[in-house]
Amino acid sequence: MLKVGGWLGGAKNKVSLGSTRSLNALDELTQIDDAMAAIMYIMNDDVDAAEEHLSKGASPFHQLGKGVVTFMRATLGFEQDIMREASEQLSTAENTAYENQRRAHRTPNAYQSPIYPVGTEYAVVQAEAQLMSSIVGVLNESLTEAIKSFYKLRKAFLTLEGVLDAEKKFLKERSTSSLASTASTGSVGPTRPASRESSKGASSLVPKTLTPEKVSANGSRTSLQKVDEVKKENQKPAPAIPEKKKDGDDEDFDFVDADEKRRSVETPIEYMGHLNVSAEKGQTVVLDNAQKNVGIGSSSANNLPPSDEKPDTAVPDAVEDFEKLTLSETVKAPKDISPFGDHPVDVFIISGSNFCFGILLLMISMVPPAFSTLLKIVGFKGDRERGIQMLWQATKFDNVHGAMAGLVLFMYYNGITSFCDILPQTGVGSYPKAQCKALLSEMRGRYPDSHLWLLEEARMLALEKELEKSVAFAANTKASKLKQLEALGWFERALHTMYMHDYESTSAAFLHCITLNNWSHGLYYYICGACHIELYRRDKDSNPAAAKAHAATAVEHFQRVTPNTGKKAFMGRQLPFDVFVKRKVAKWEQRTKDWKCDFVDAVGVSPVEEIIYFWNGYKRMQNDHLDASLANLAWSESPANPHWGKESLDEKAILALLRAVCLRSKGETAAAKDMLQKEIISVDKALFKGHGRDAWTAPCARYEMAANVWREADVQGRPEEHPQKLEECKEYLAEVSAWESYDLDARIGMKVTTAKSTLKRYGVEC
Repeated sequence: MLKVGGWLGGAKNKVSLGSTRSLNALDELTQIDDAMAAIMYIMNDDVDAAEEHLSKGASPFHQLGKGVVTFMRATLGFEQDIMREASEQLSTAENTAYENQRRAHRTPNAYQSPIYPVGTEYAVVQAEAQLMSSIVGVLNESLTEAIKSFYKLRKAFLTLEGVLDAEKKFLKERSTSSLASTASTGSVGPTRPASRESSKGASSLVPKTLTPEKVSANGSRTSLQKVDEVKKENQKPAPAIPEKKKDGDDEDFDFVDADEKRRSVETPIEYMGHLNVSAEKGQTVVLDNAQKNVGIGSSSANNLPPSDEKPDTAVPDAVEDFEKLTLSETVKAPKDISPFGDHPVDVFIISGSNFCFGILLLMISMVPPAFSTLLKIVGFKGDRERGIQMLWQATKFDNVHGAMAGLVLFMYYNGITSFCDILPQTGVGSYPKAQCKALLSEMRGRYPDSHLWLLEEARMLALEKELEKSVAFAANTKASKLKQLEALGWFERALHTMYMHDYESTSAAFLHCITLNNWSHGLYYYICGACHIELYRRDKDSNPAAAKAHAATAVEHFQRVTPNTGKKAFMGRQLPFDVFVKRKVAKWEQRTKDWKCDFVDAVGVSPVEEIIYFWNGYKRMQNDHLDASLANLAWSESPANPHWGKESLDEKAILALLRAVCLRSKGETAAAKDMLQKEIISVDKALFKGHGRDAWTAPCARYEMAANVWREADVQGRPEEHPQKLEECKEYLAEVSAWESYDLDARIGMKVTTAKSTLKRYGVEC
């Protein structure tokens, strides 16, 4: 893998030649290398070592490293004090980078890249700090901080857009220089387009006619303009090249005058023959200028569109250009990552811009409809596919950007998309199982002591419906030195045991989570109580003594729910799950009074199955697990429940919805759709509303209908062959999107956003 700092040895050797121009550049390289090496400790769960090494430096790169350390702790644990610390440290990194960027413009000895303006590396540090700070701000309890965070996202976007502009200018000038060089040397052999040239080392950044002795000590101090001057001095006389227009000229290329020394031959107005244009791997595309068309059919290049397909003449937007620059098809092997070169500062910029732009586009693309107003602050739209592609590109770099890009990808595939249902089985947007396994293997090789990748391996096993293997794998893993990561591991393990219906282990795991973090204890106690409700119902007839003990434990846990909710906030509002569990407990307490029964008998349809639904645990279950869930749901209508006749419409809708989800997960979409239509969708939605009622079933039933229709369309992996079903799916999603506020609507909204993105790939605009 391409490591930042790989040029340090060579750069030091060049200093001995007597050049003093690159001394500051060498200091900068040392700072980058030292800071990046220190951050690697956090990727191996060693926070103390990371902080110790980073404390030895005060450069913007060290400050950014400190920010990464606190950012990781903040996002893993959601602890407010750590979030405040992260916000302060990232602000320090941003300000330090800004000052260094200003200083770089005034320092003649500063590193100057042939691609980017002086100080661009500090601009990337600012963008990274702004991006991480905005994520922390959104997770903050304050609405004001959350709004400020969206402004920071815009600042980061504008900074990265500046990096893009520099790359576009570089490629344009290099293409112009290459054209002029070809004309002056009379080259007739096939050559690769300069803008697509693969970097086989630093020499690809400068013309091949420039000898190493003429390159300055920092490997890239000479600007492209100076390179052209040196070329003119060293090359033989060539045909005159028209001067470039002054600043503001936006023409693509300068043109070279033809050689008209042959007096006996009339010079045609334009070339009327066949022209071979070079492509990848020595292949060519034939241009038939006589017929004024592109001879694709006779071309020797592969992967070309059909001859009857019109070429795309649309002007790409900024993001499309950025994708082409940083995701060139020349990027295939680990040693050929960047088409721009391998100077450490340039690598830092390129890997950082891929990571930042990737996560930025991905984040914005997943904002649920409930927060769509805030997107107006950002001022641009996300692009999920491009964001993911850029993150994959960043993972090829063996530095902190590569590691964090890998984490974001795993969080996306193993976390976020695992909550969603309307996704294609194959092709763009599907789960890339092979690539994820390969990436996981690579990351575990880079960071063998890190529990981050062990956690992701357990998640991948669960996604493959190997819940027992996932839990066993987690149980055999040693405790992490990073407390926040240890808590997250236990939380995932608790969810997986819940999907397995191992209620004793689930309750014990969530109680252990309470000792590891202070995020949402009310939810943890609620799930513990729900587990003991299931145990109580299981033993009620067969083992009354055990049932009585479970009932007492359930009541004890539920009594702790309300006192432990409302202490945390998200964007100035209570946590959605806190609101949900508090309302549920209040509903059961009121029913206890109205029905004059014990609290455990006033609990409605399986609360465990409700939690499983909102975490989309059914997606990870095999048929035997789904059958166990159906058995839990069947208890409500059984003779063991004397209060079913008193149940309200909303509670019966919960039963129908959860049953339908289980049926869909088993592939029985027709039965699932029939149940949803009969029990929920055909009923006036106003009847589900009311104080303390579960009104969420009505919009969720529409989403579930869309999920069933999608599954039928994608049954053979070719949803485009079923346009009517795609339109039907769209109609249900439109209903959900227009719904008023309801419990956990942001969580359902994320599913809807992903579903709309999927339909758009098949030409269905939502």
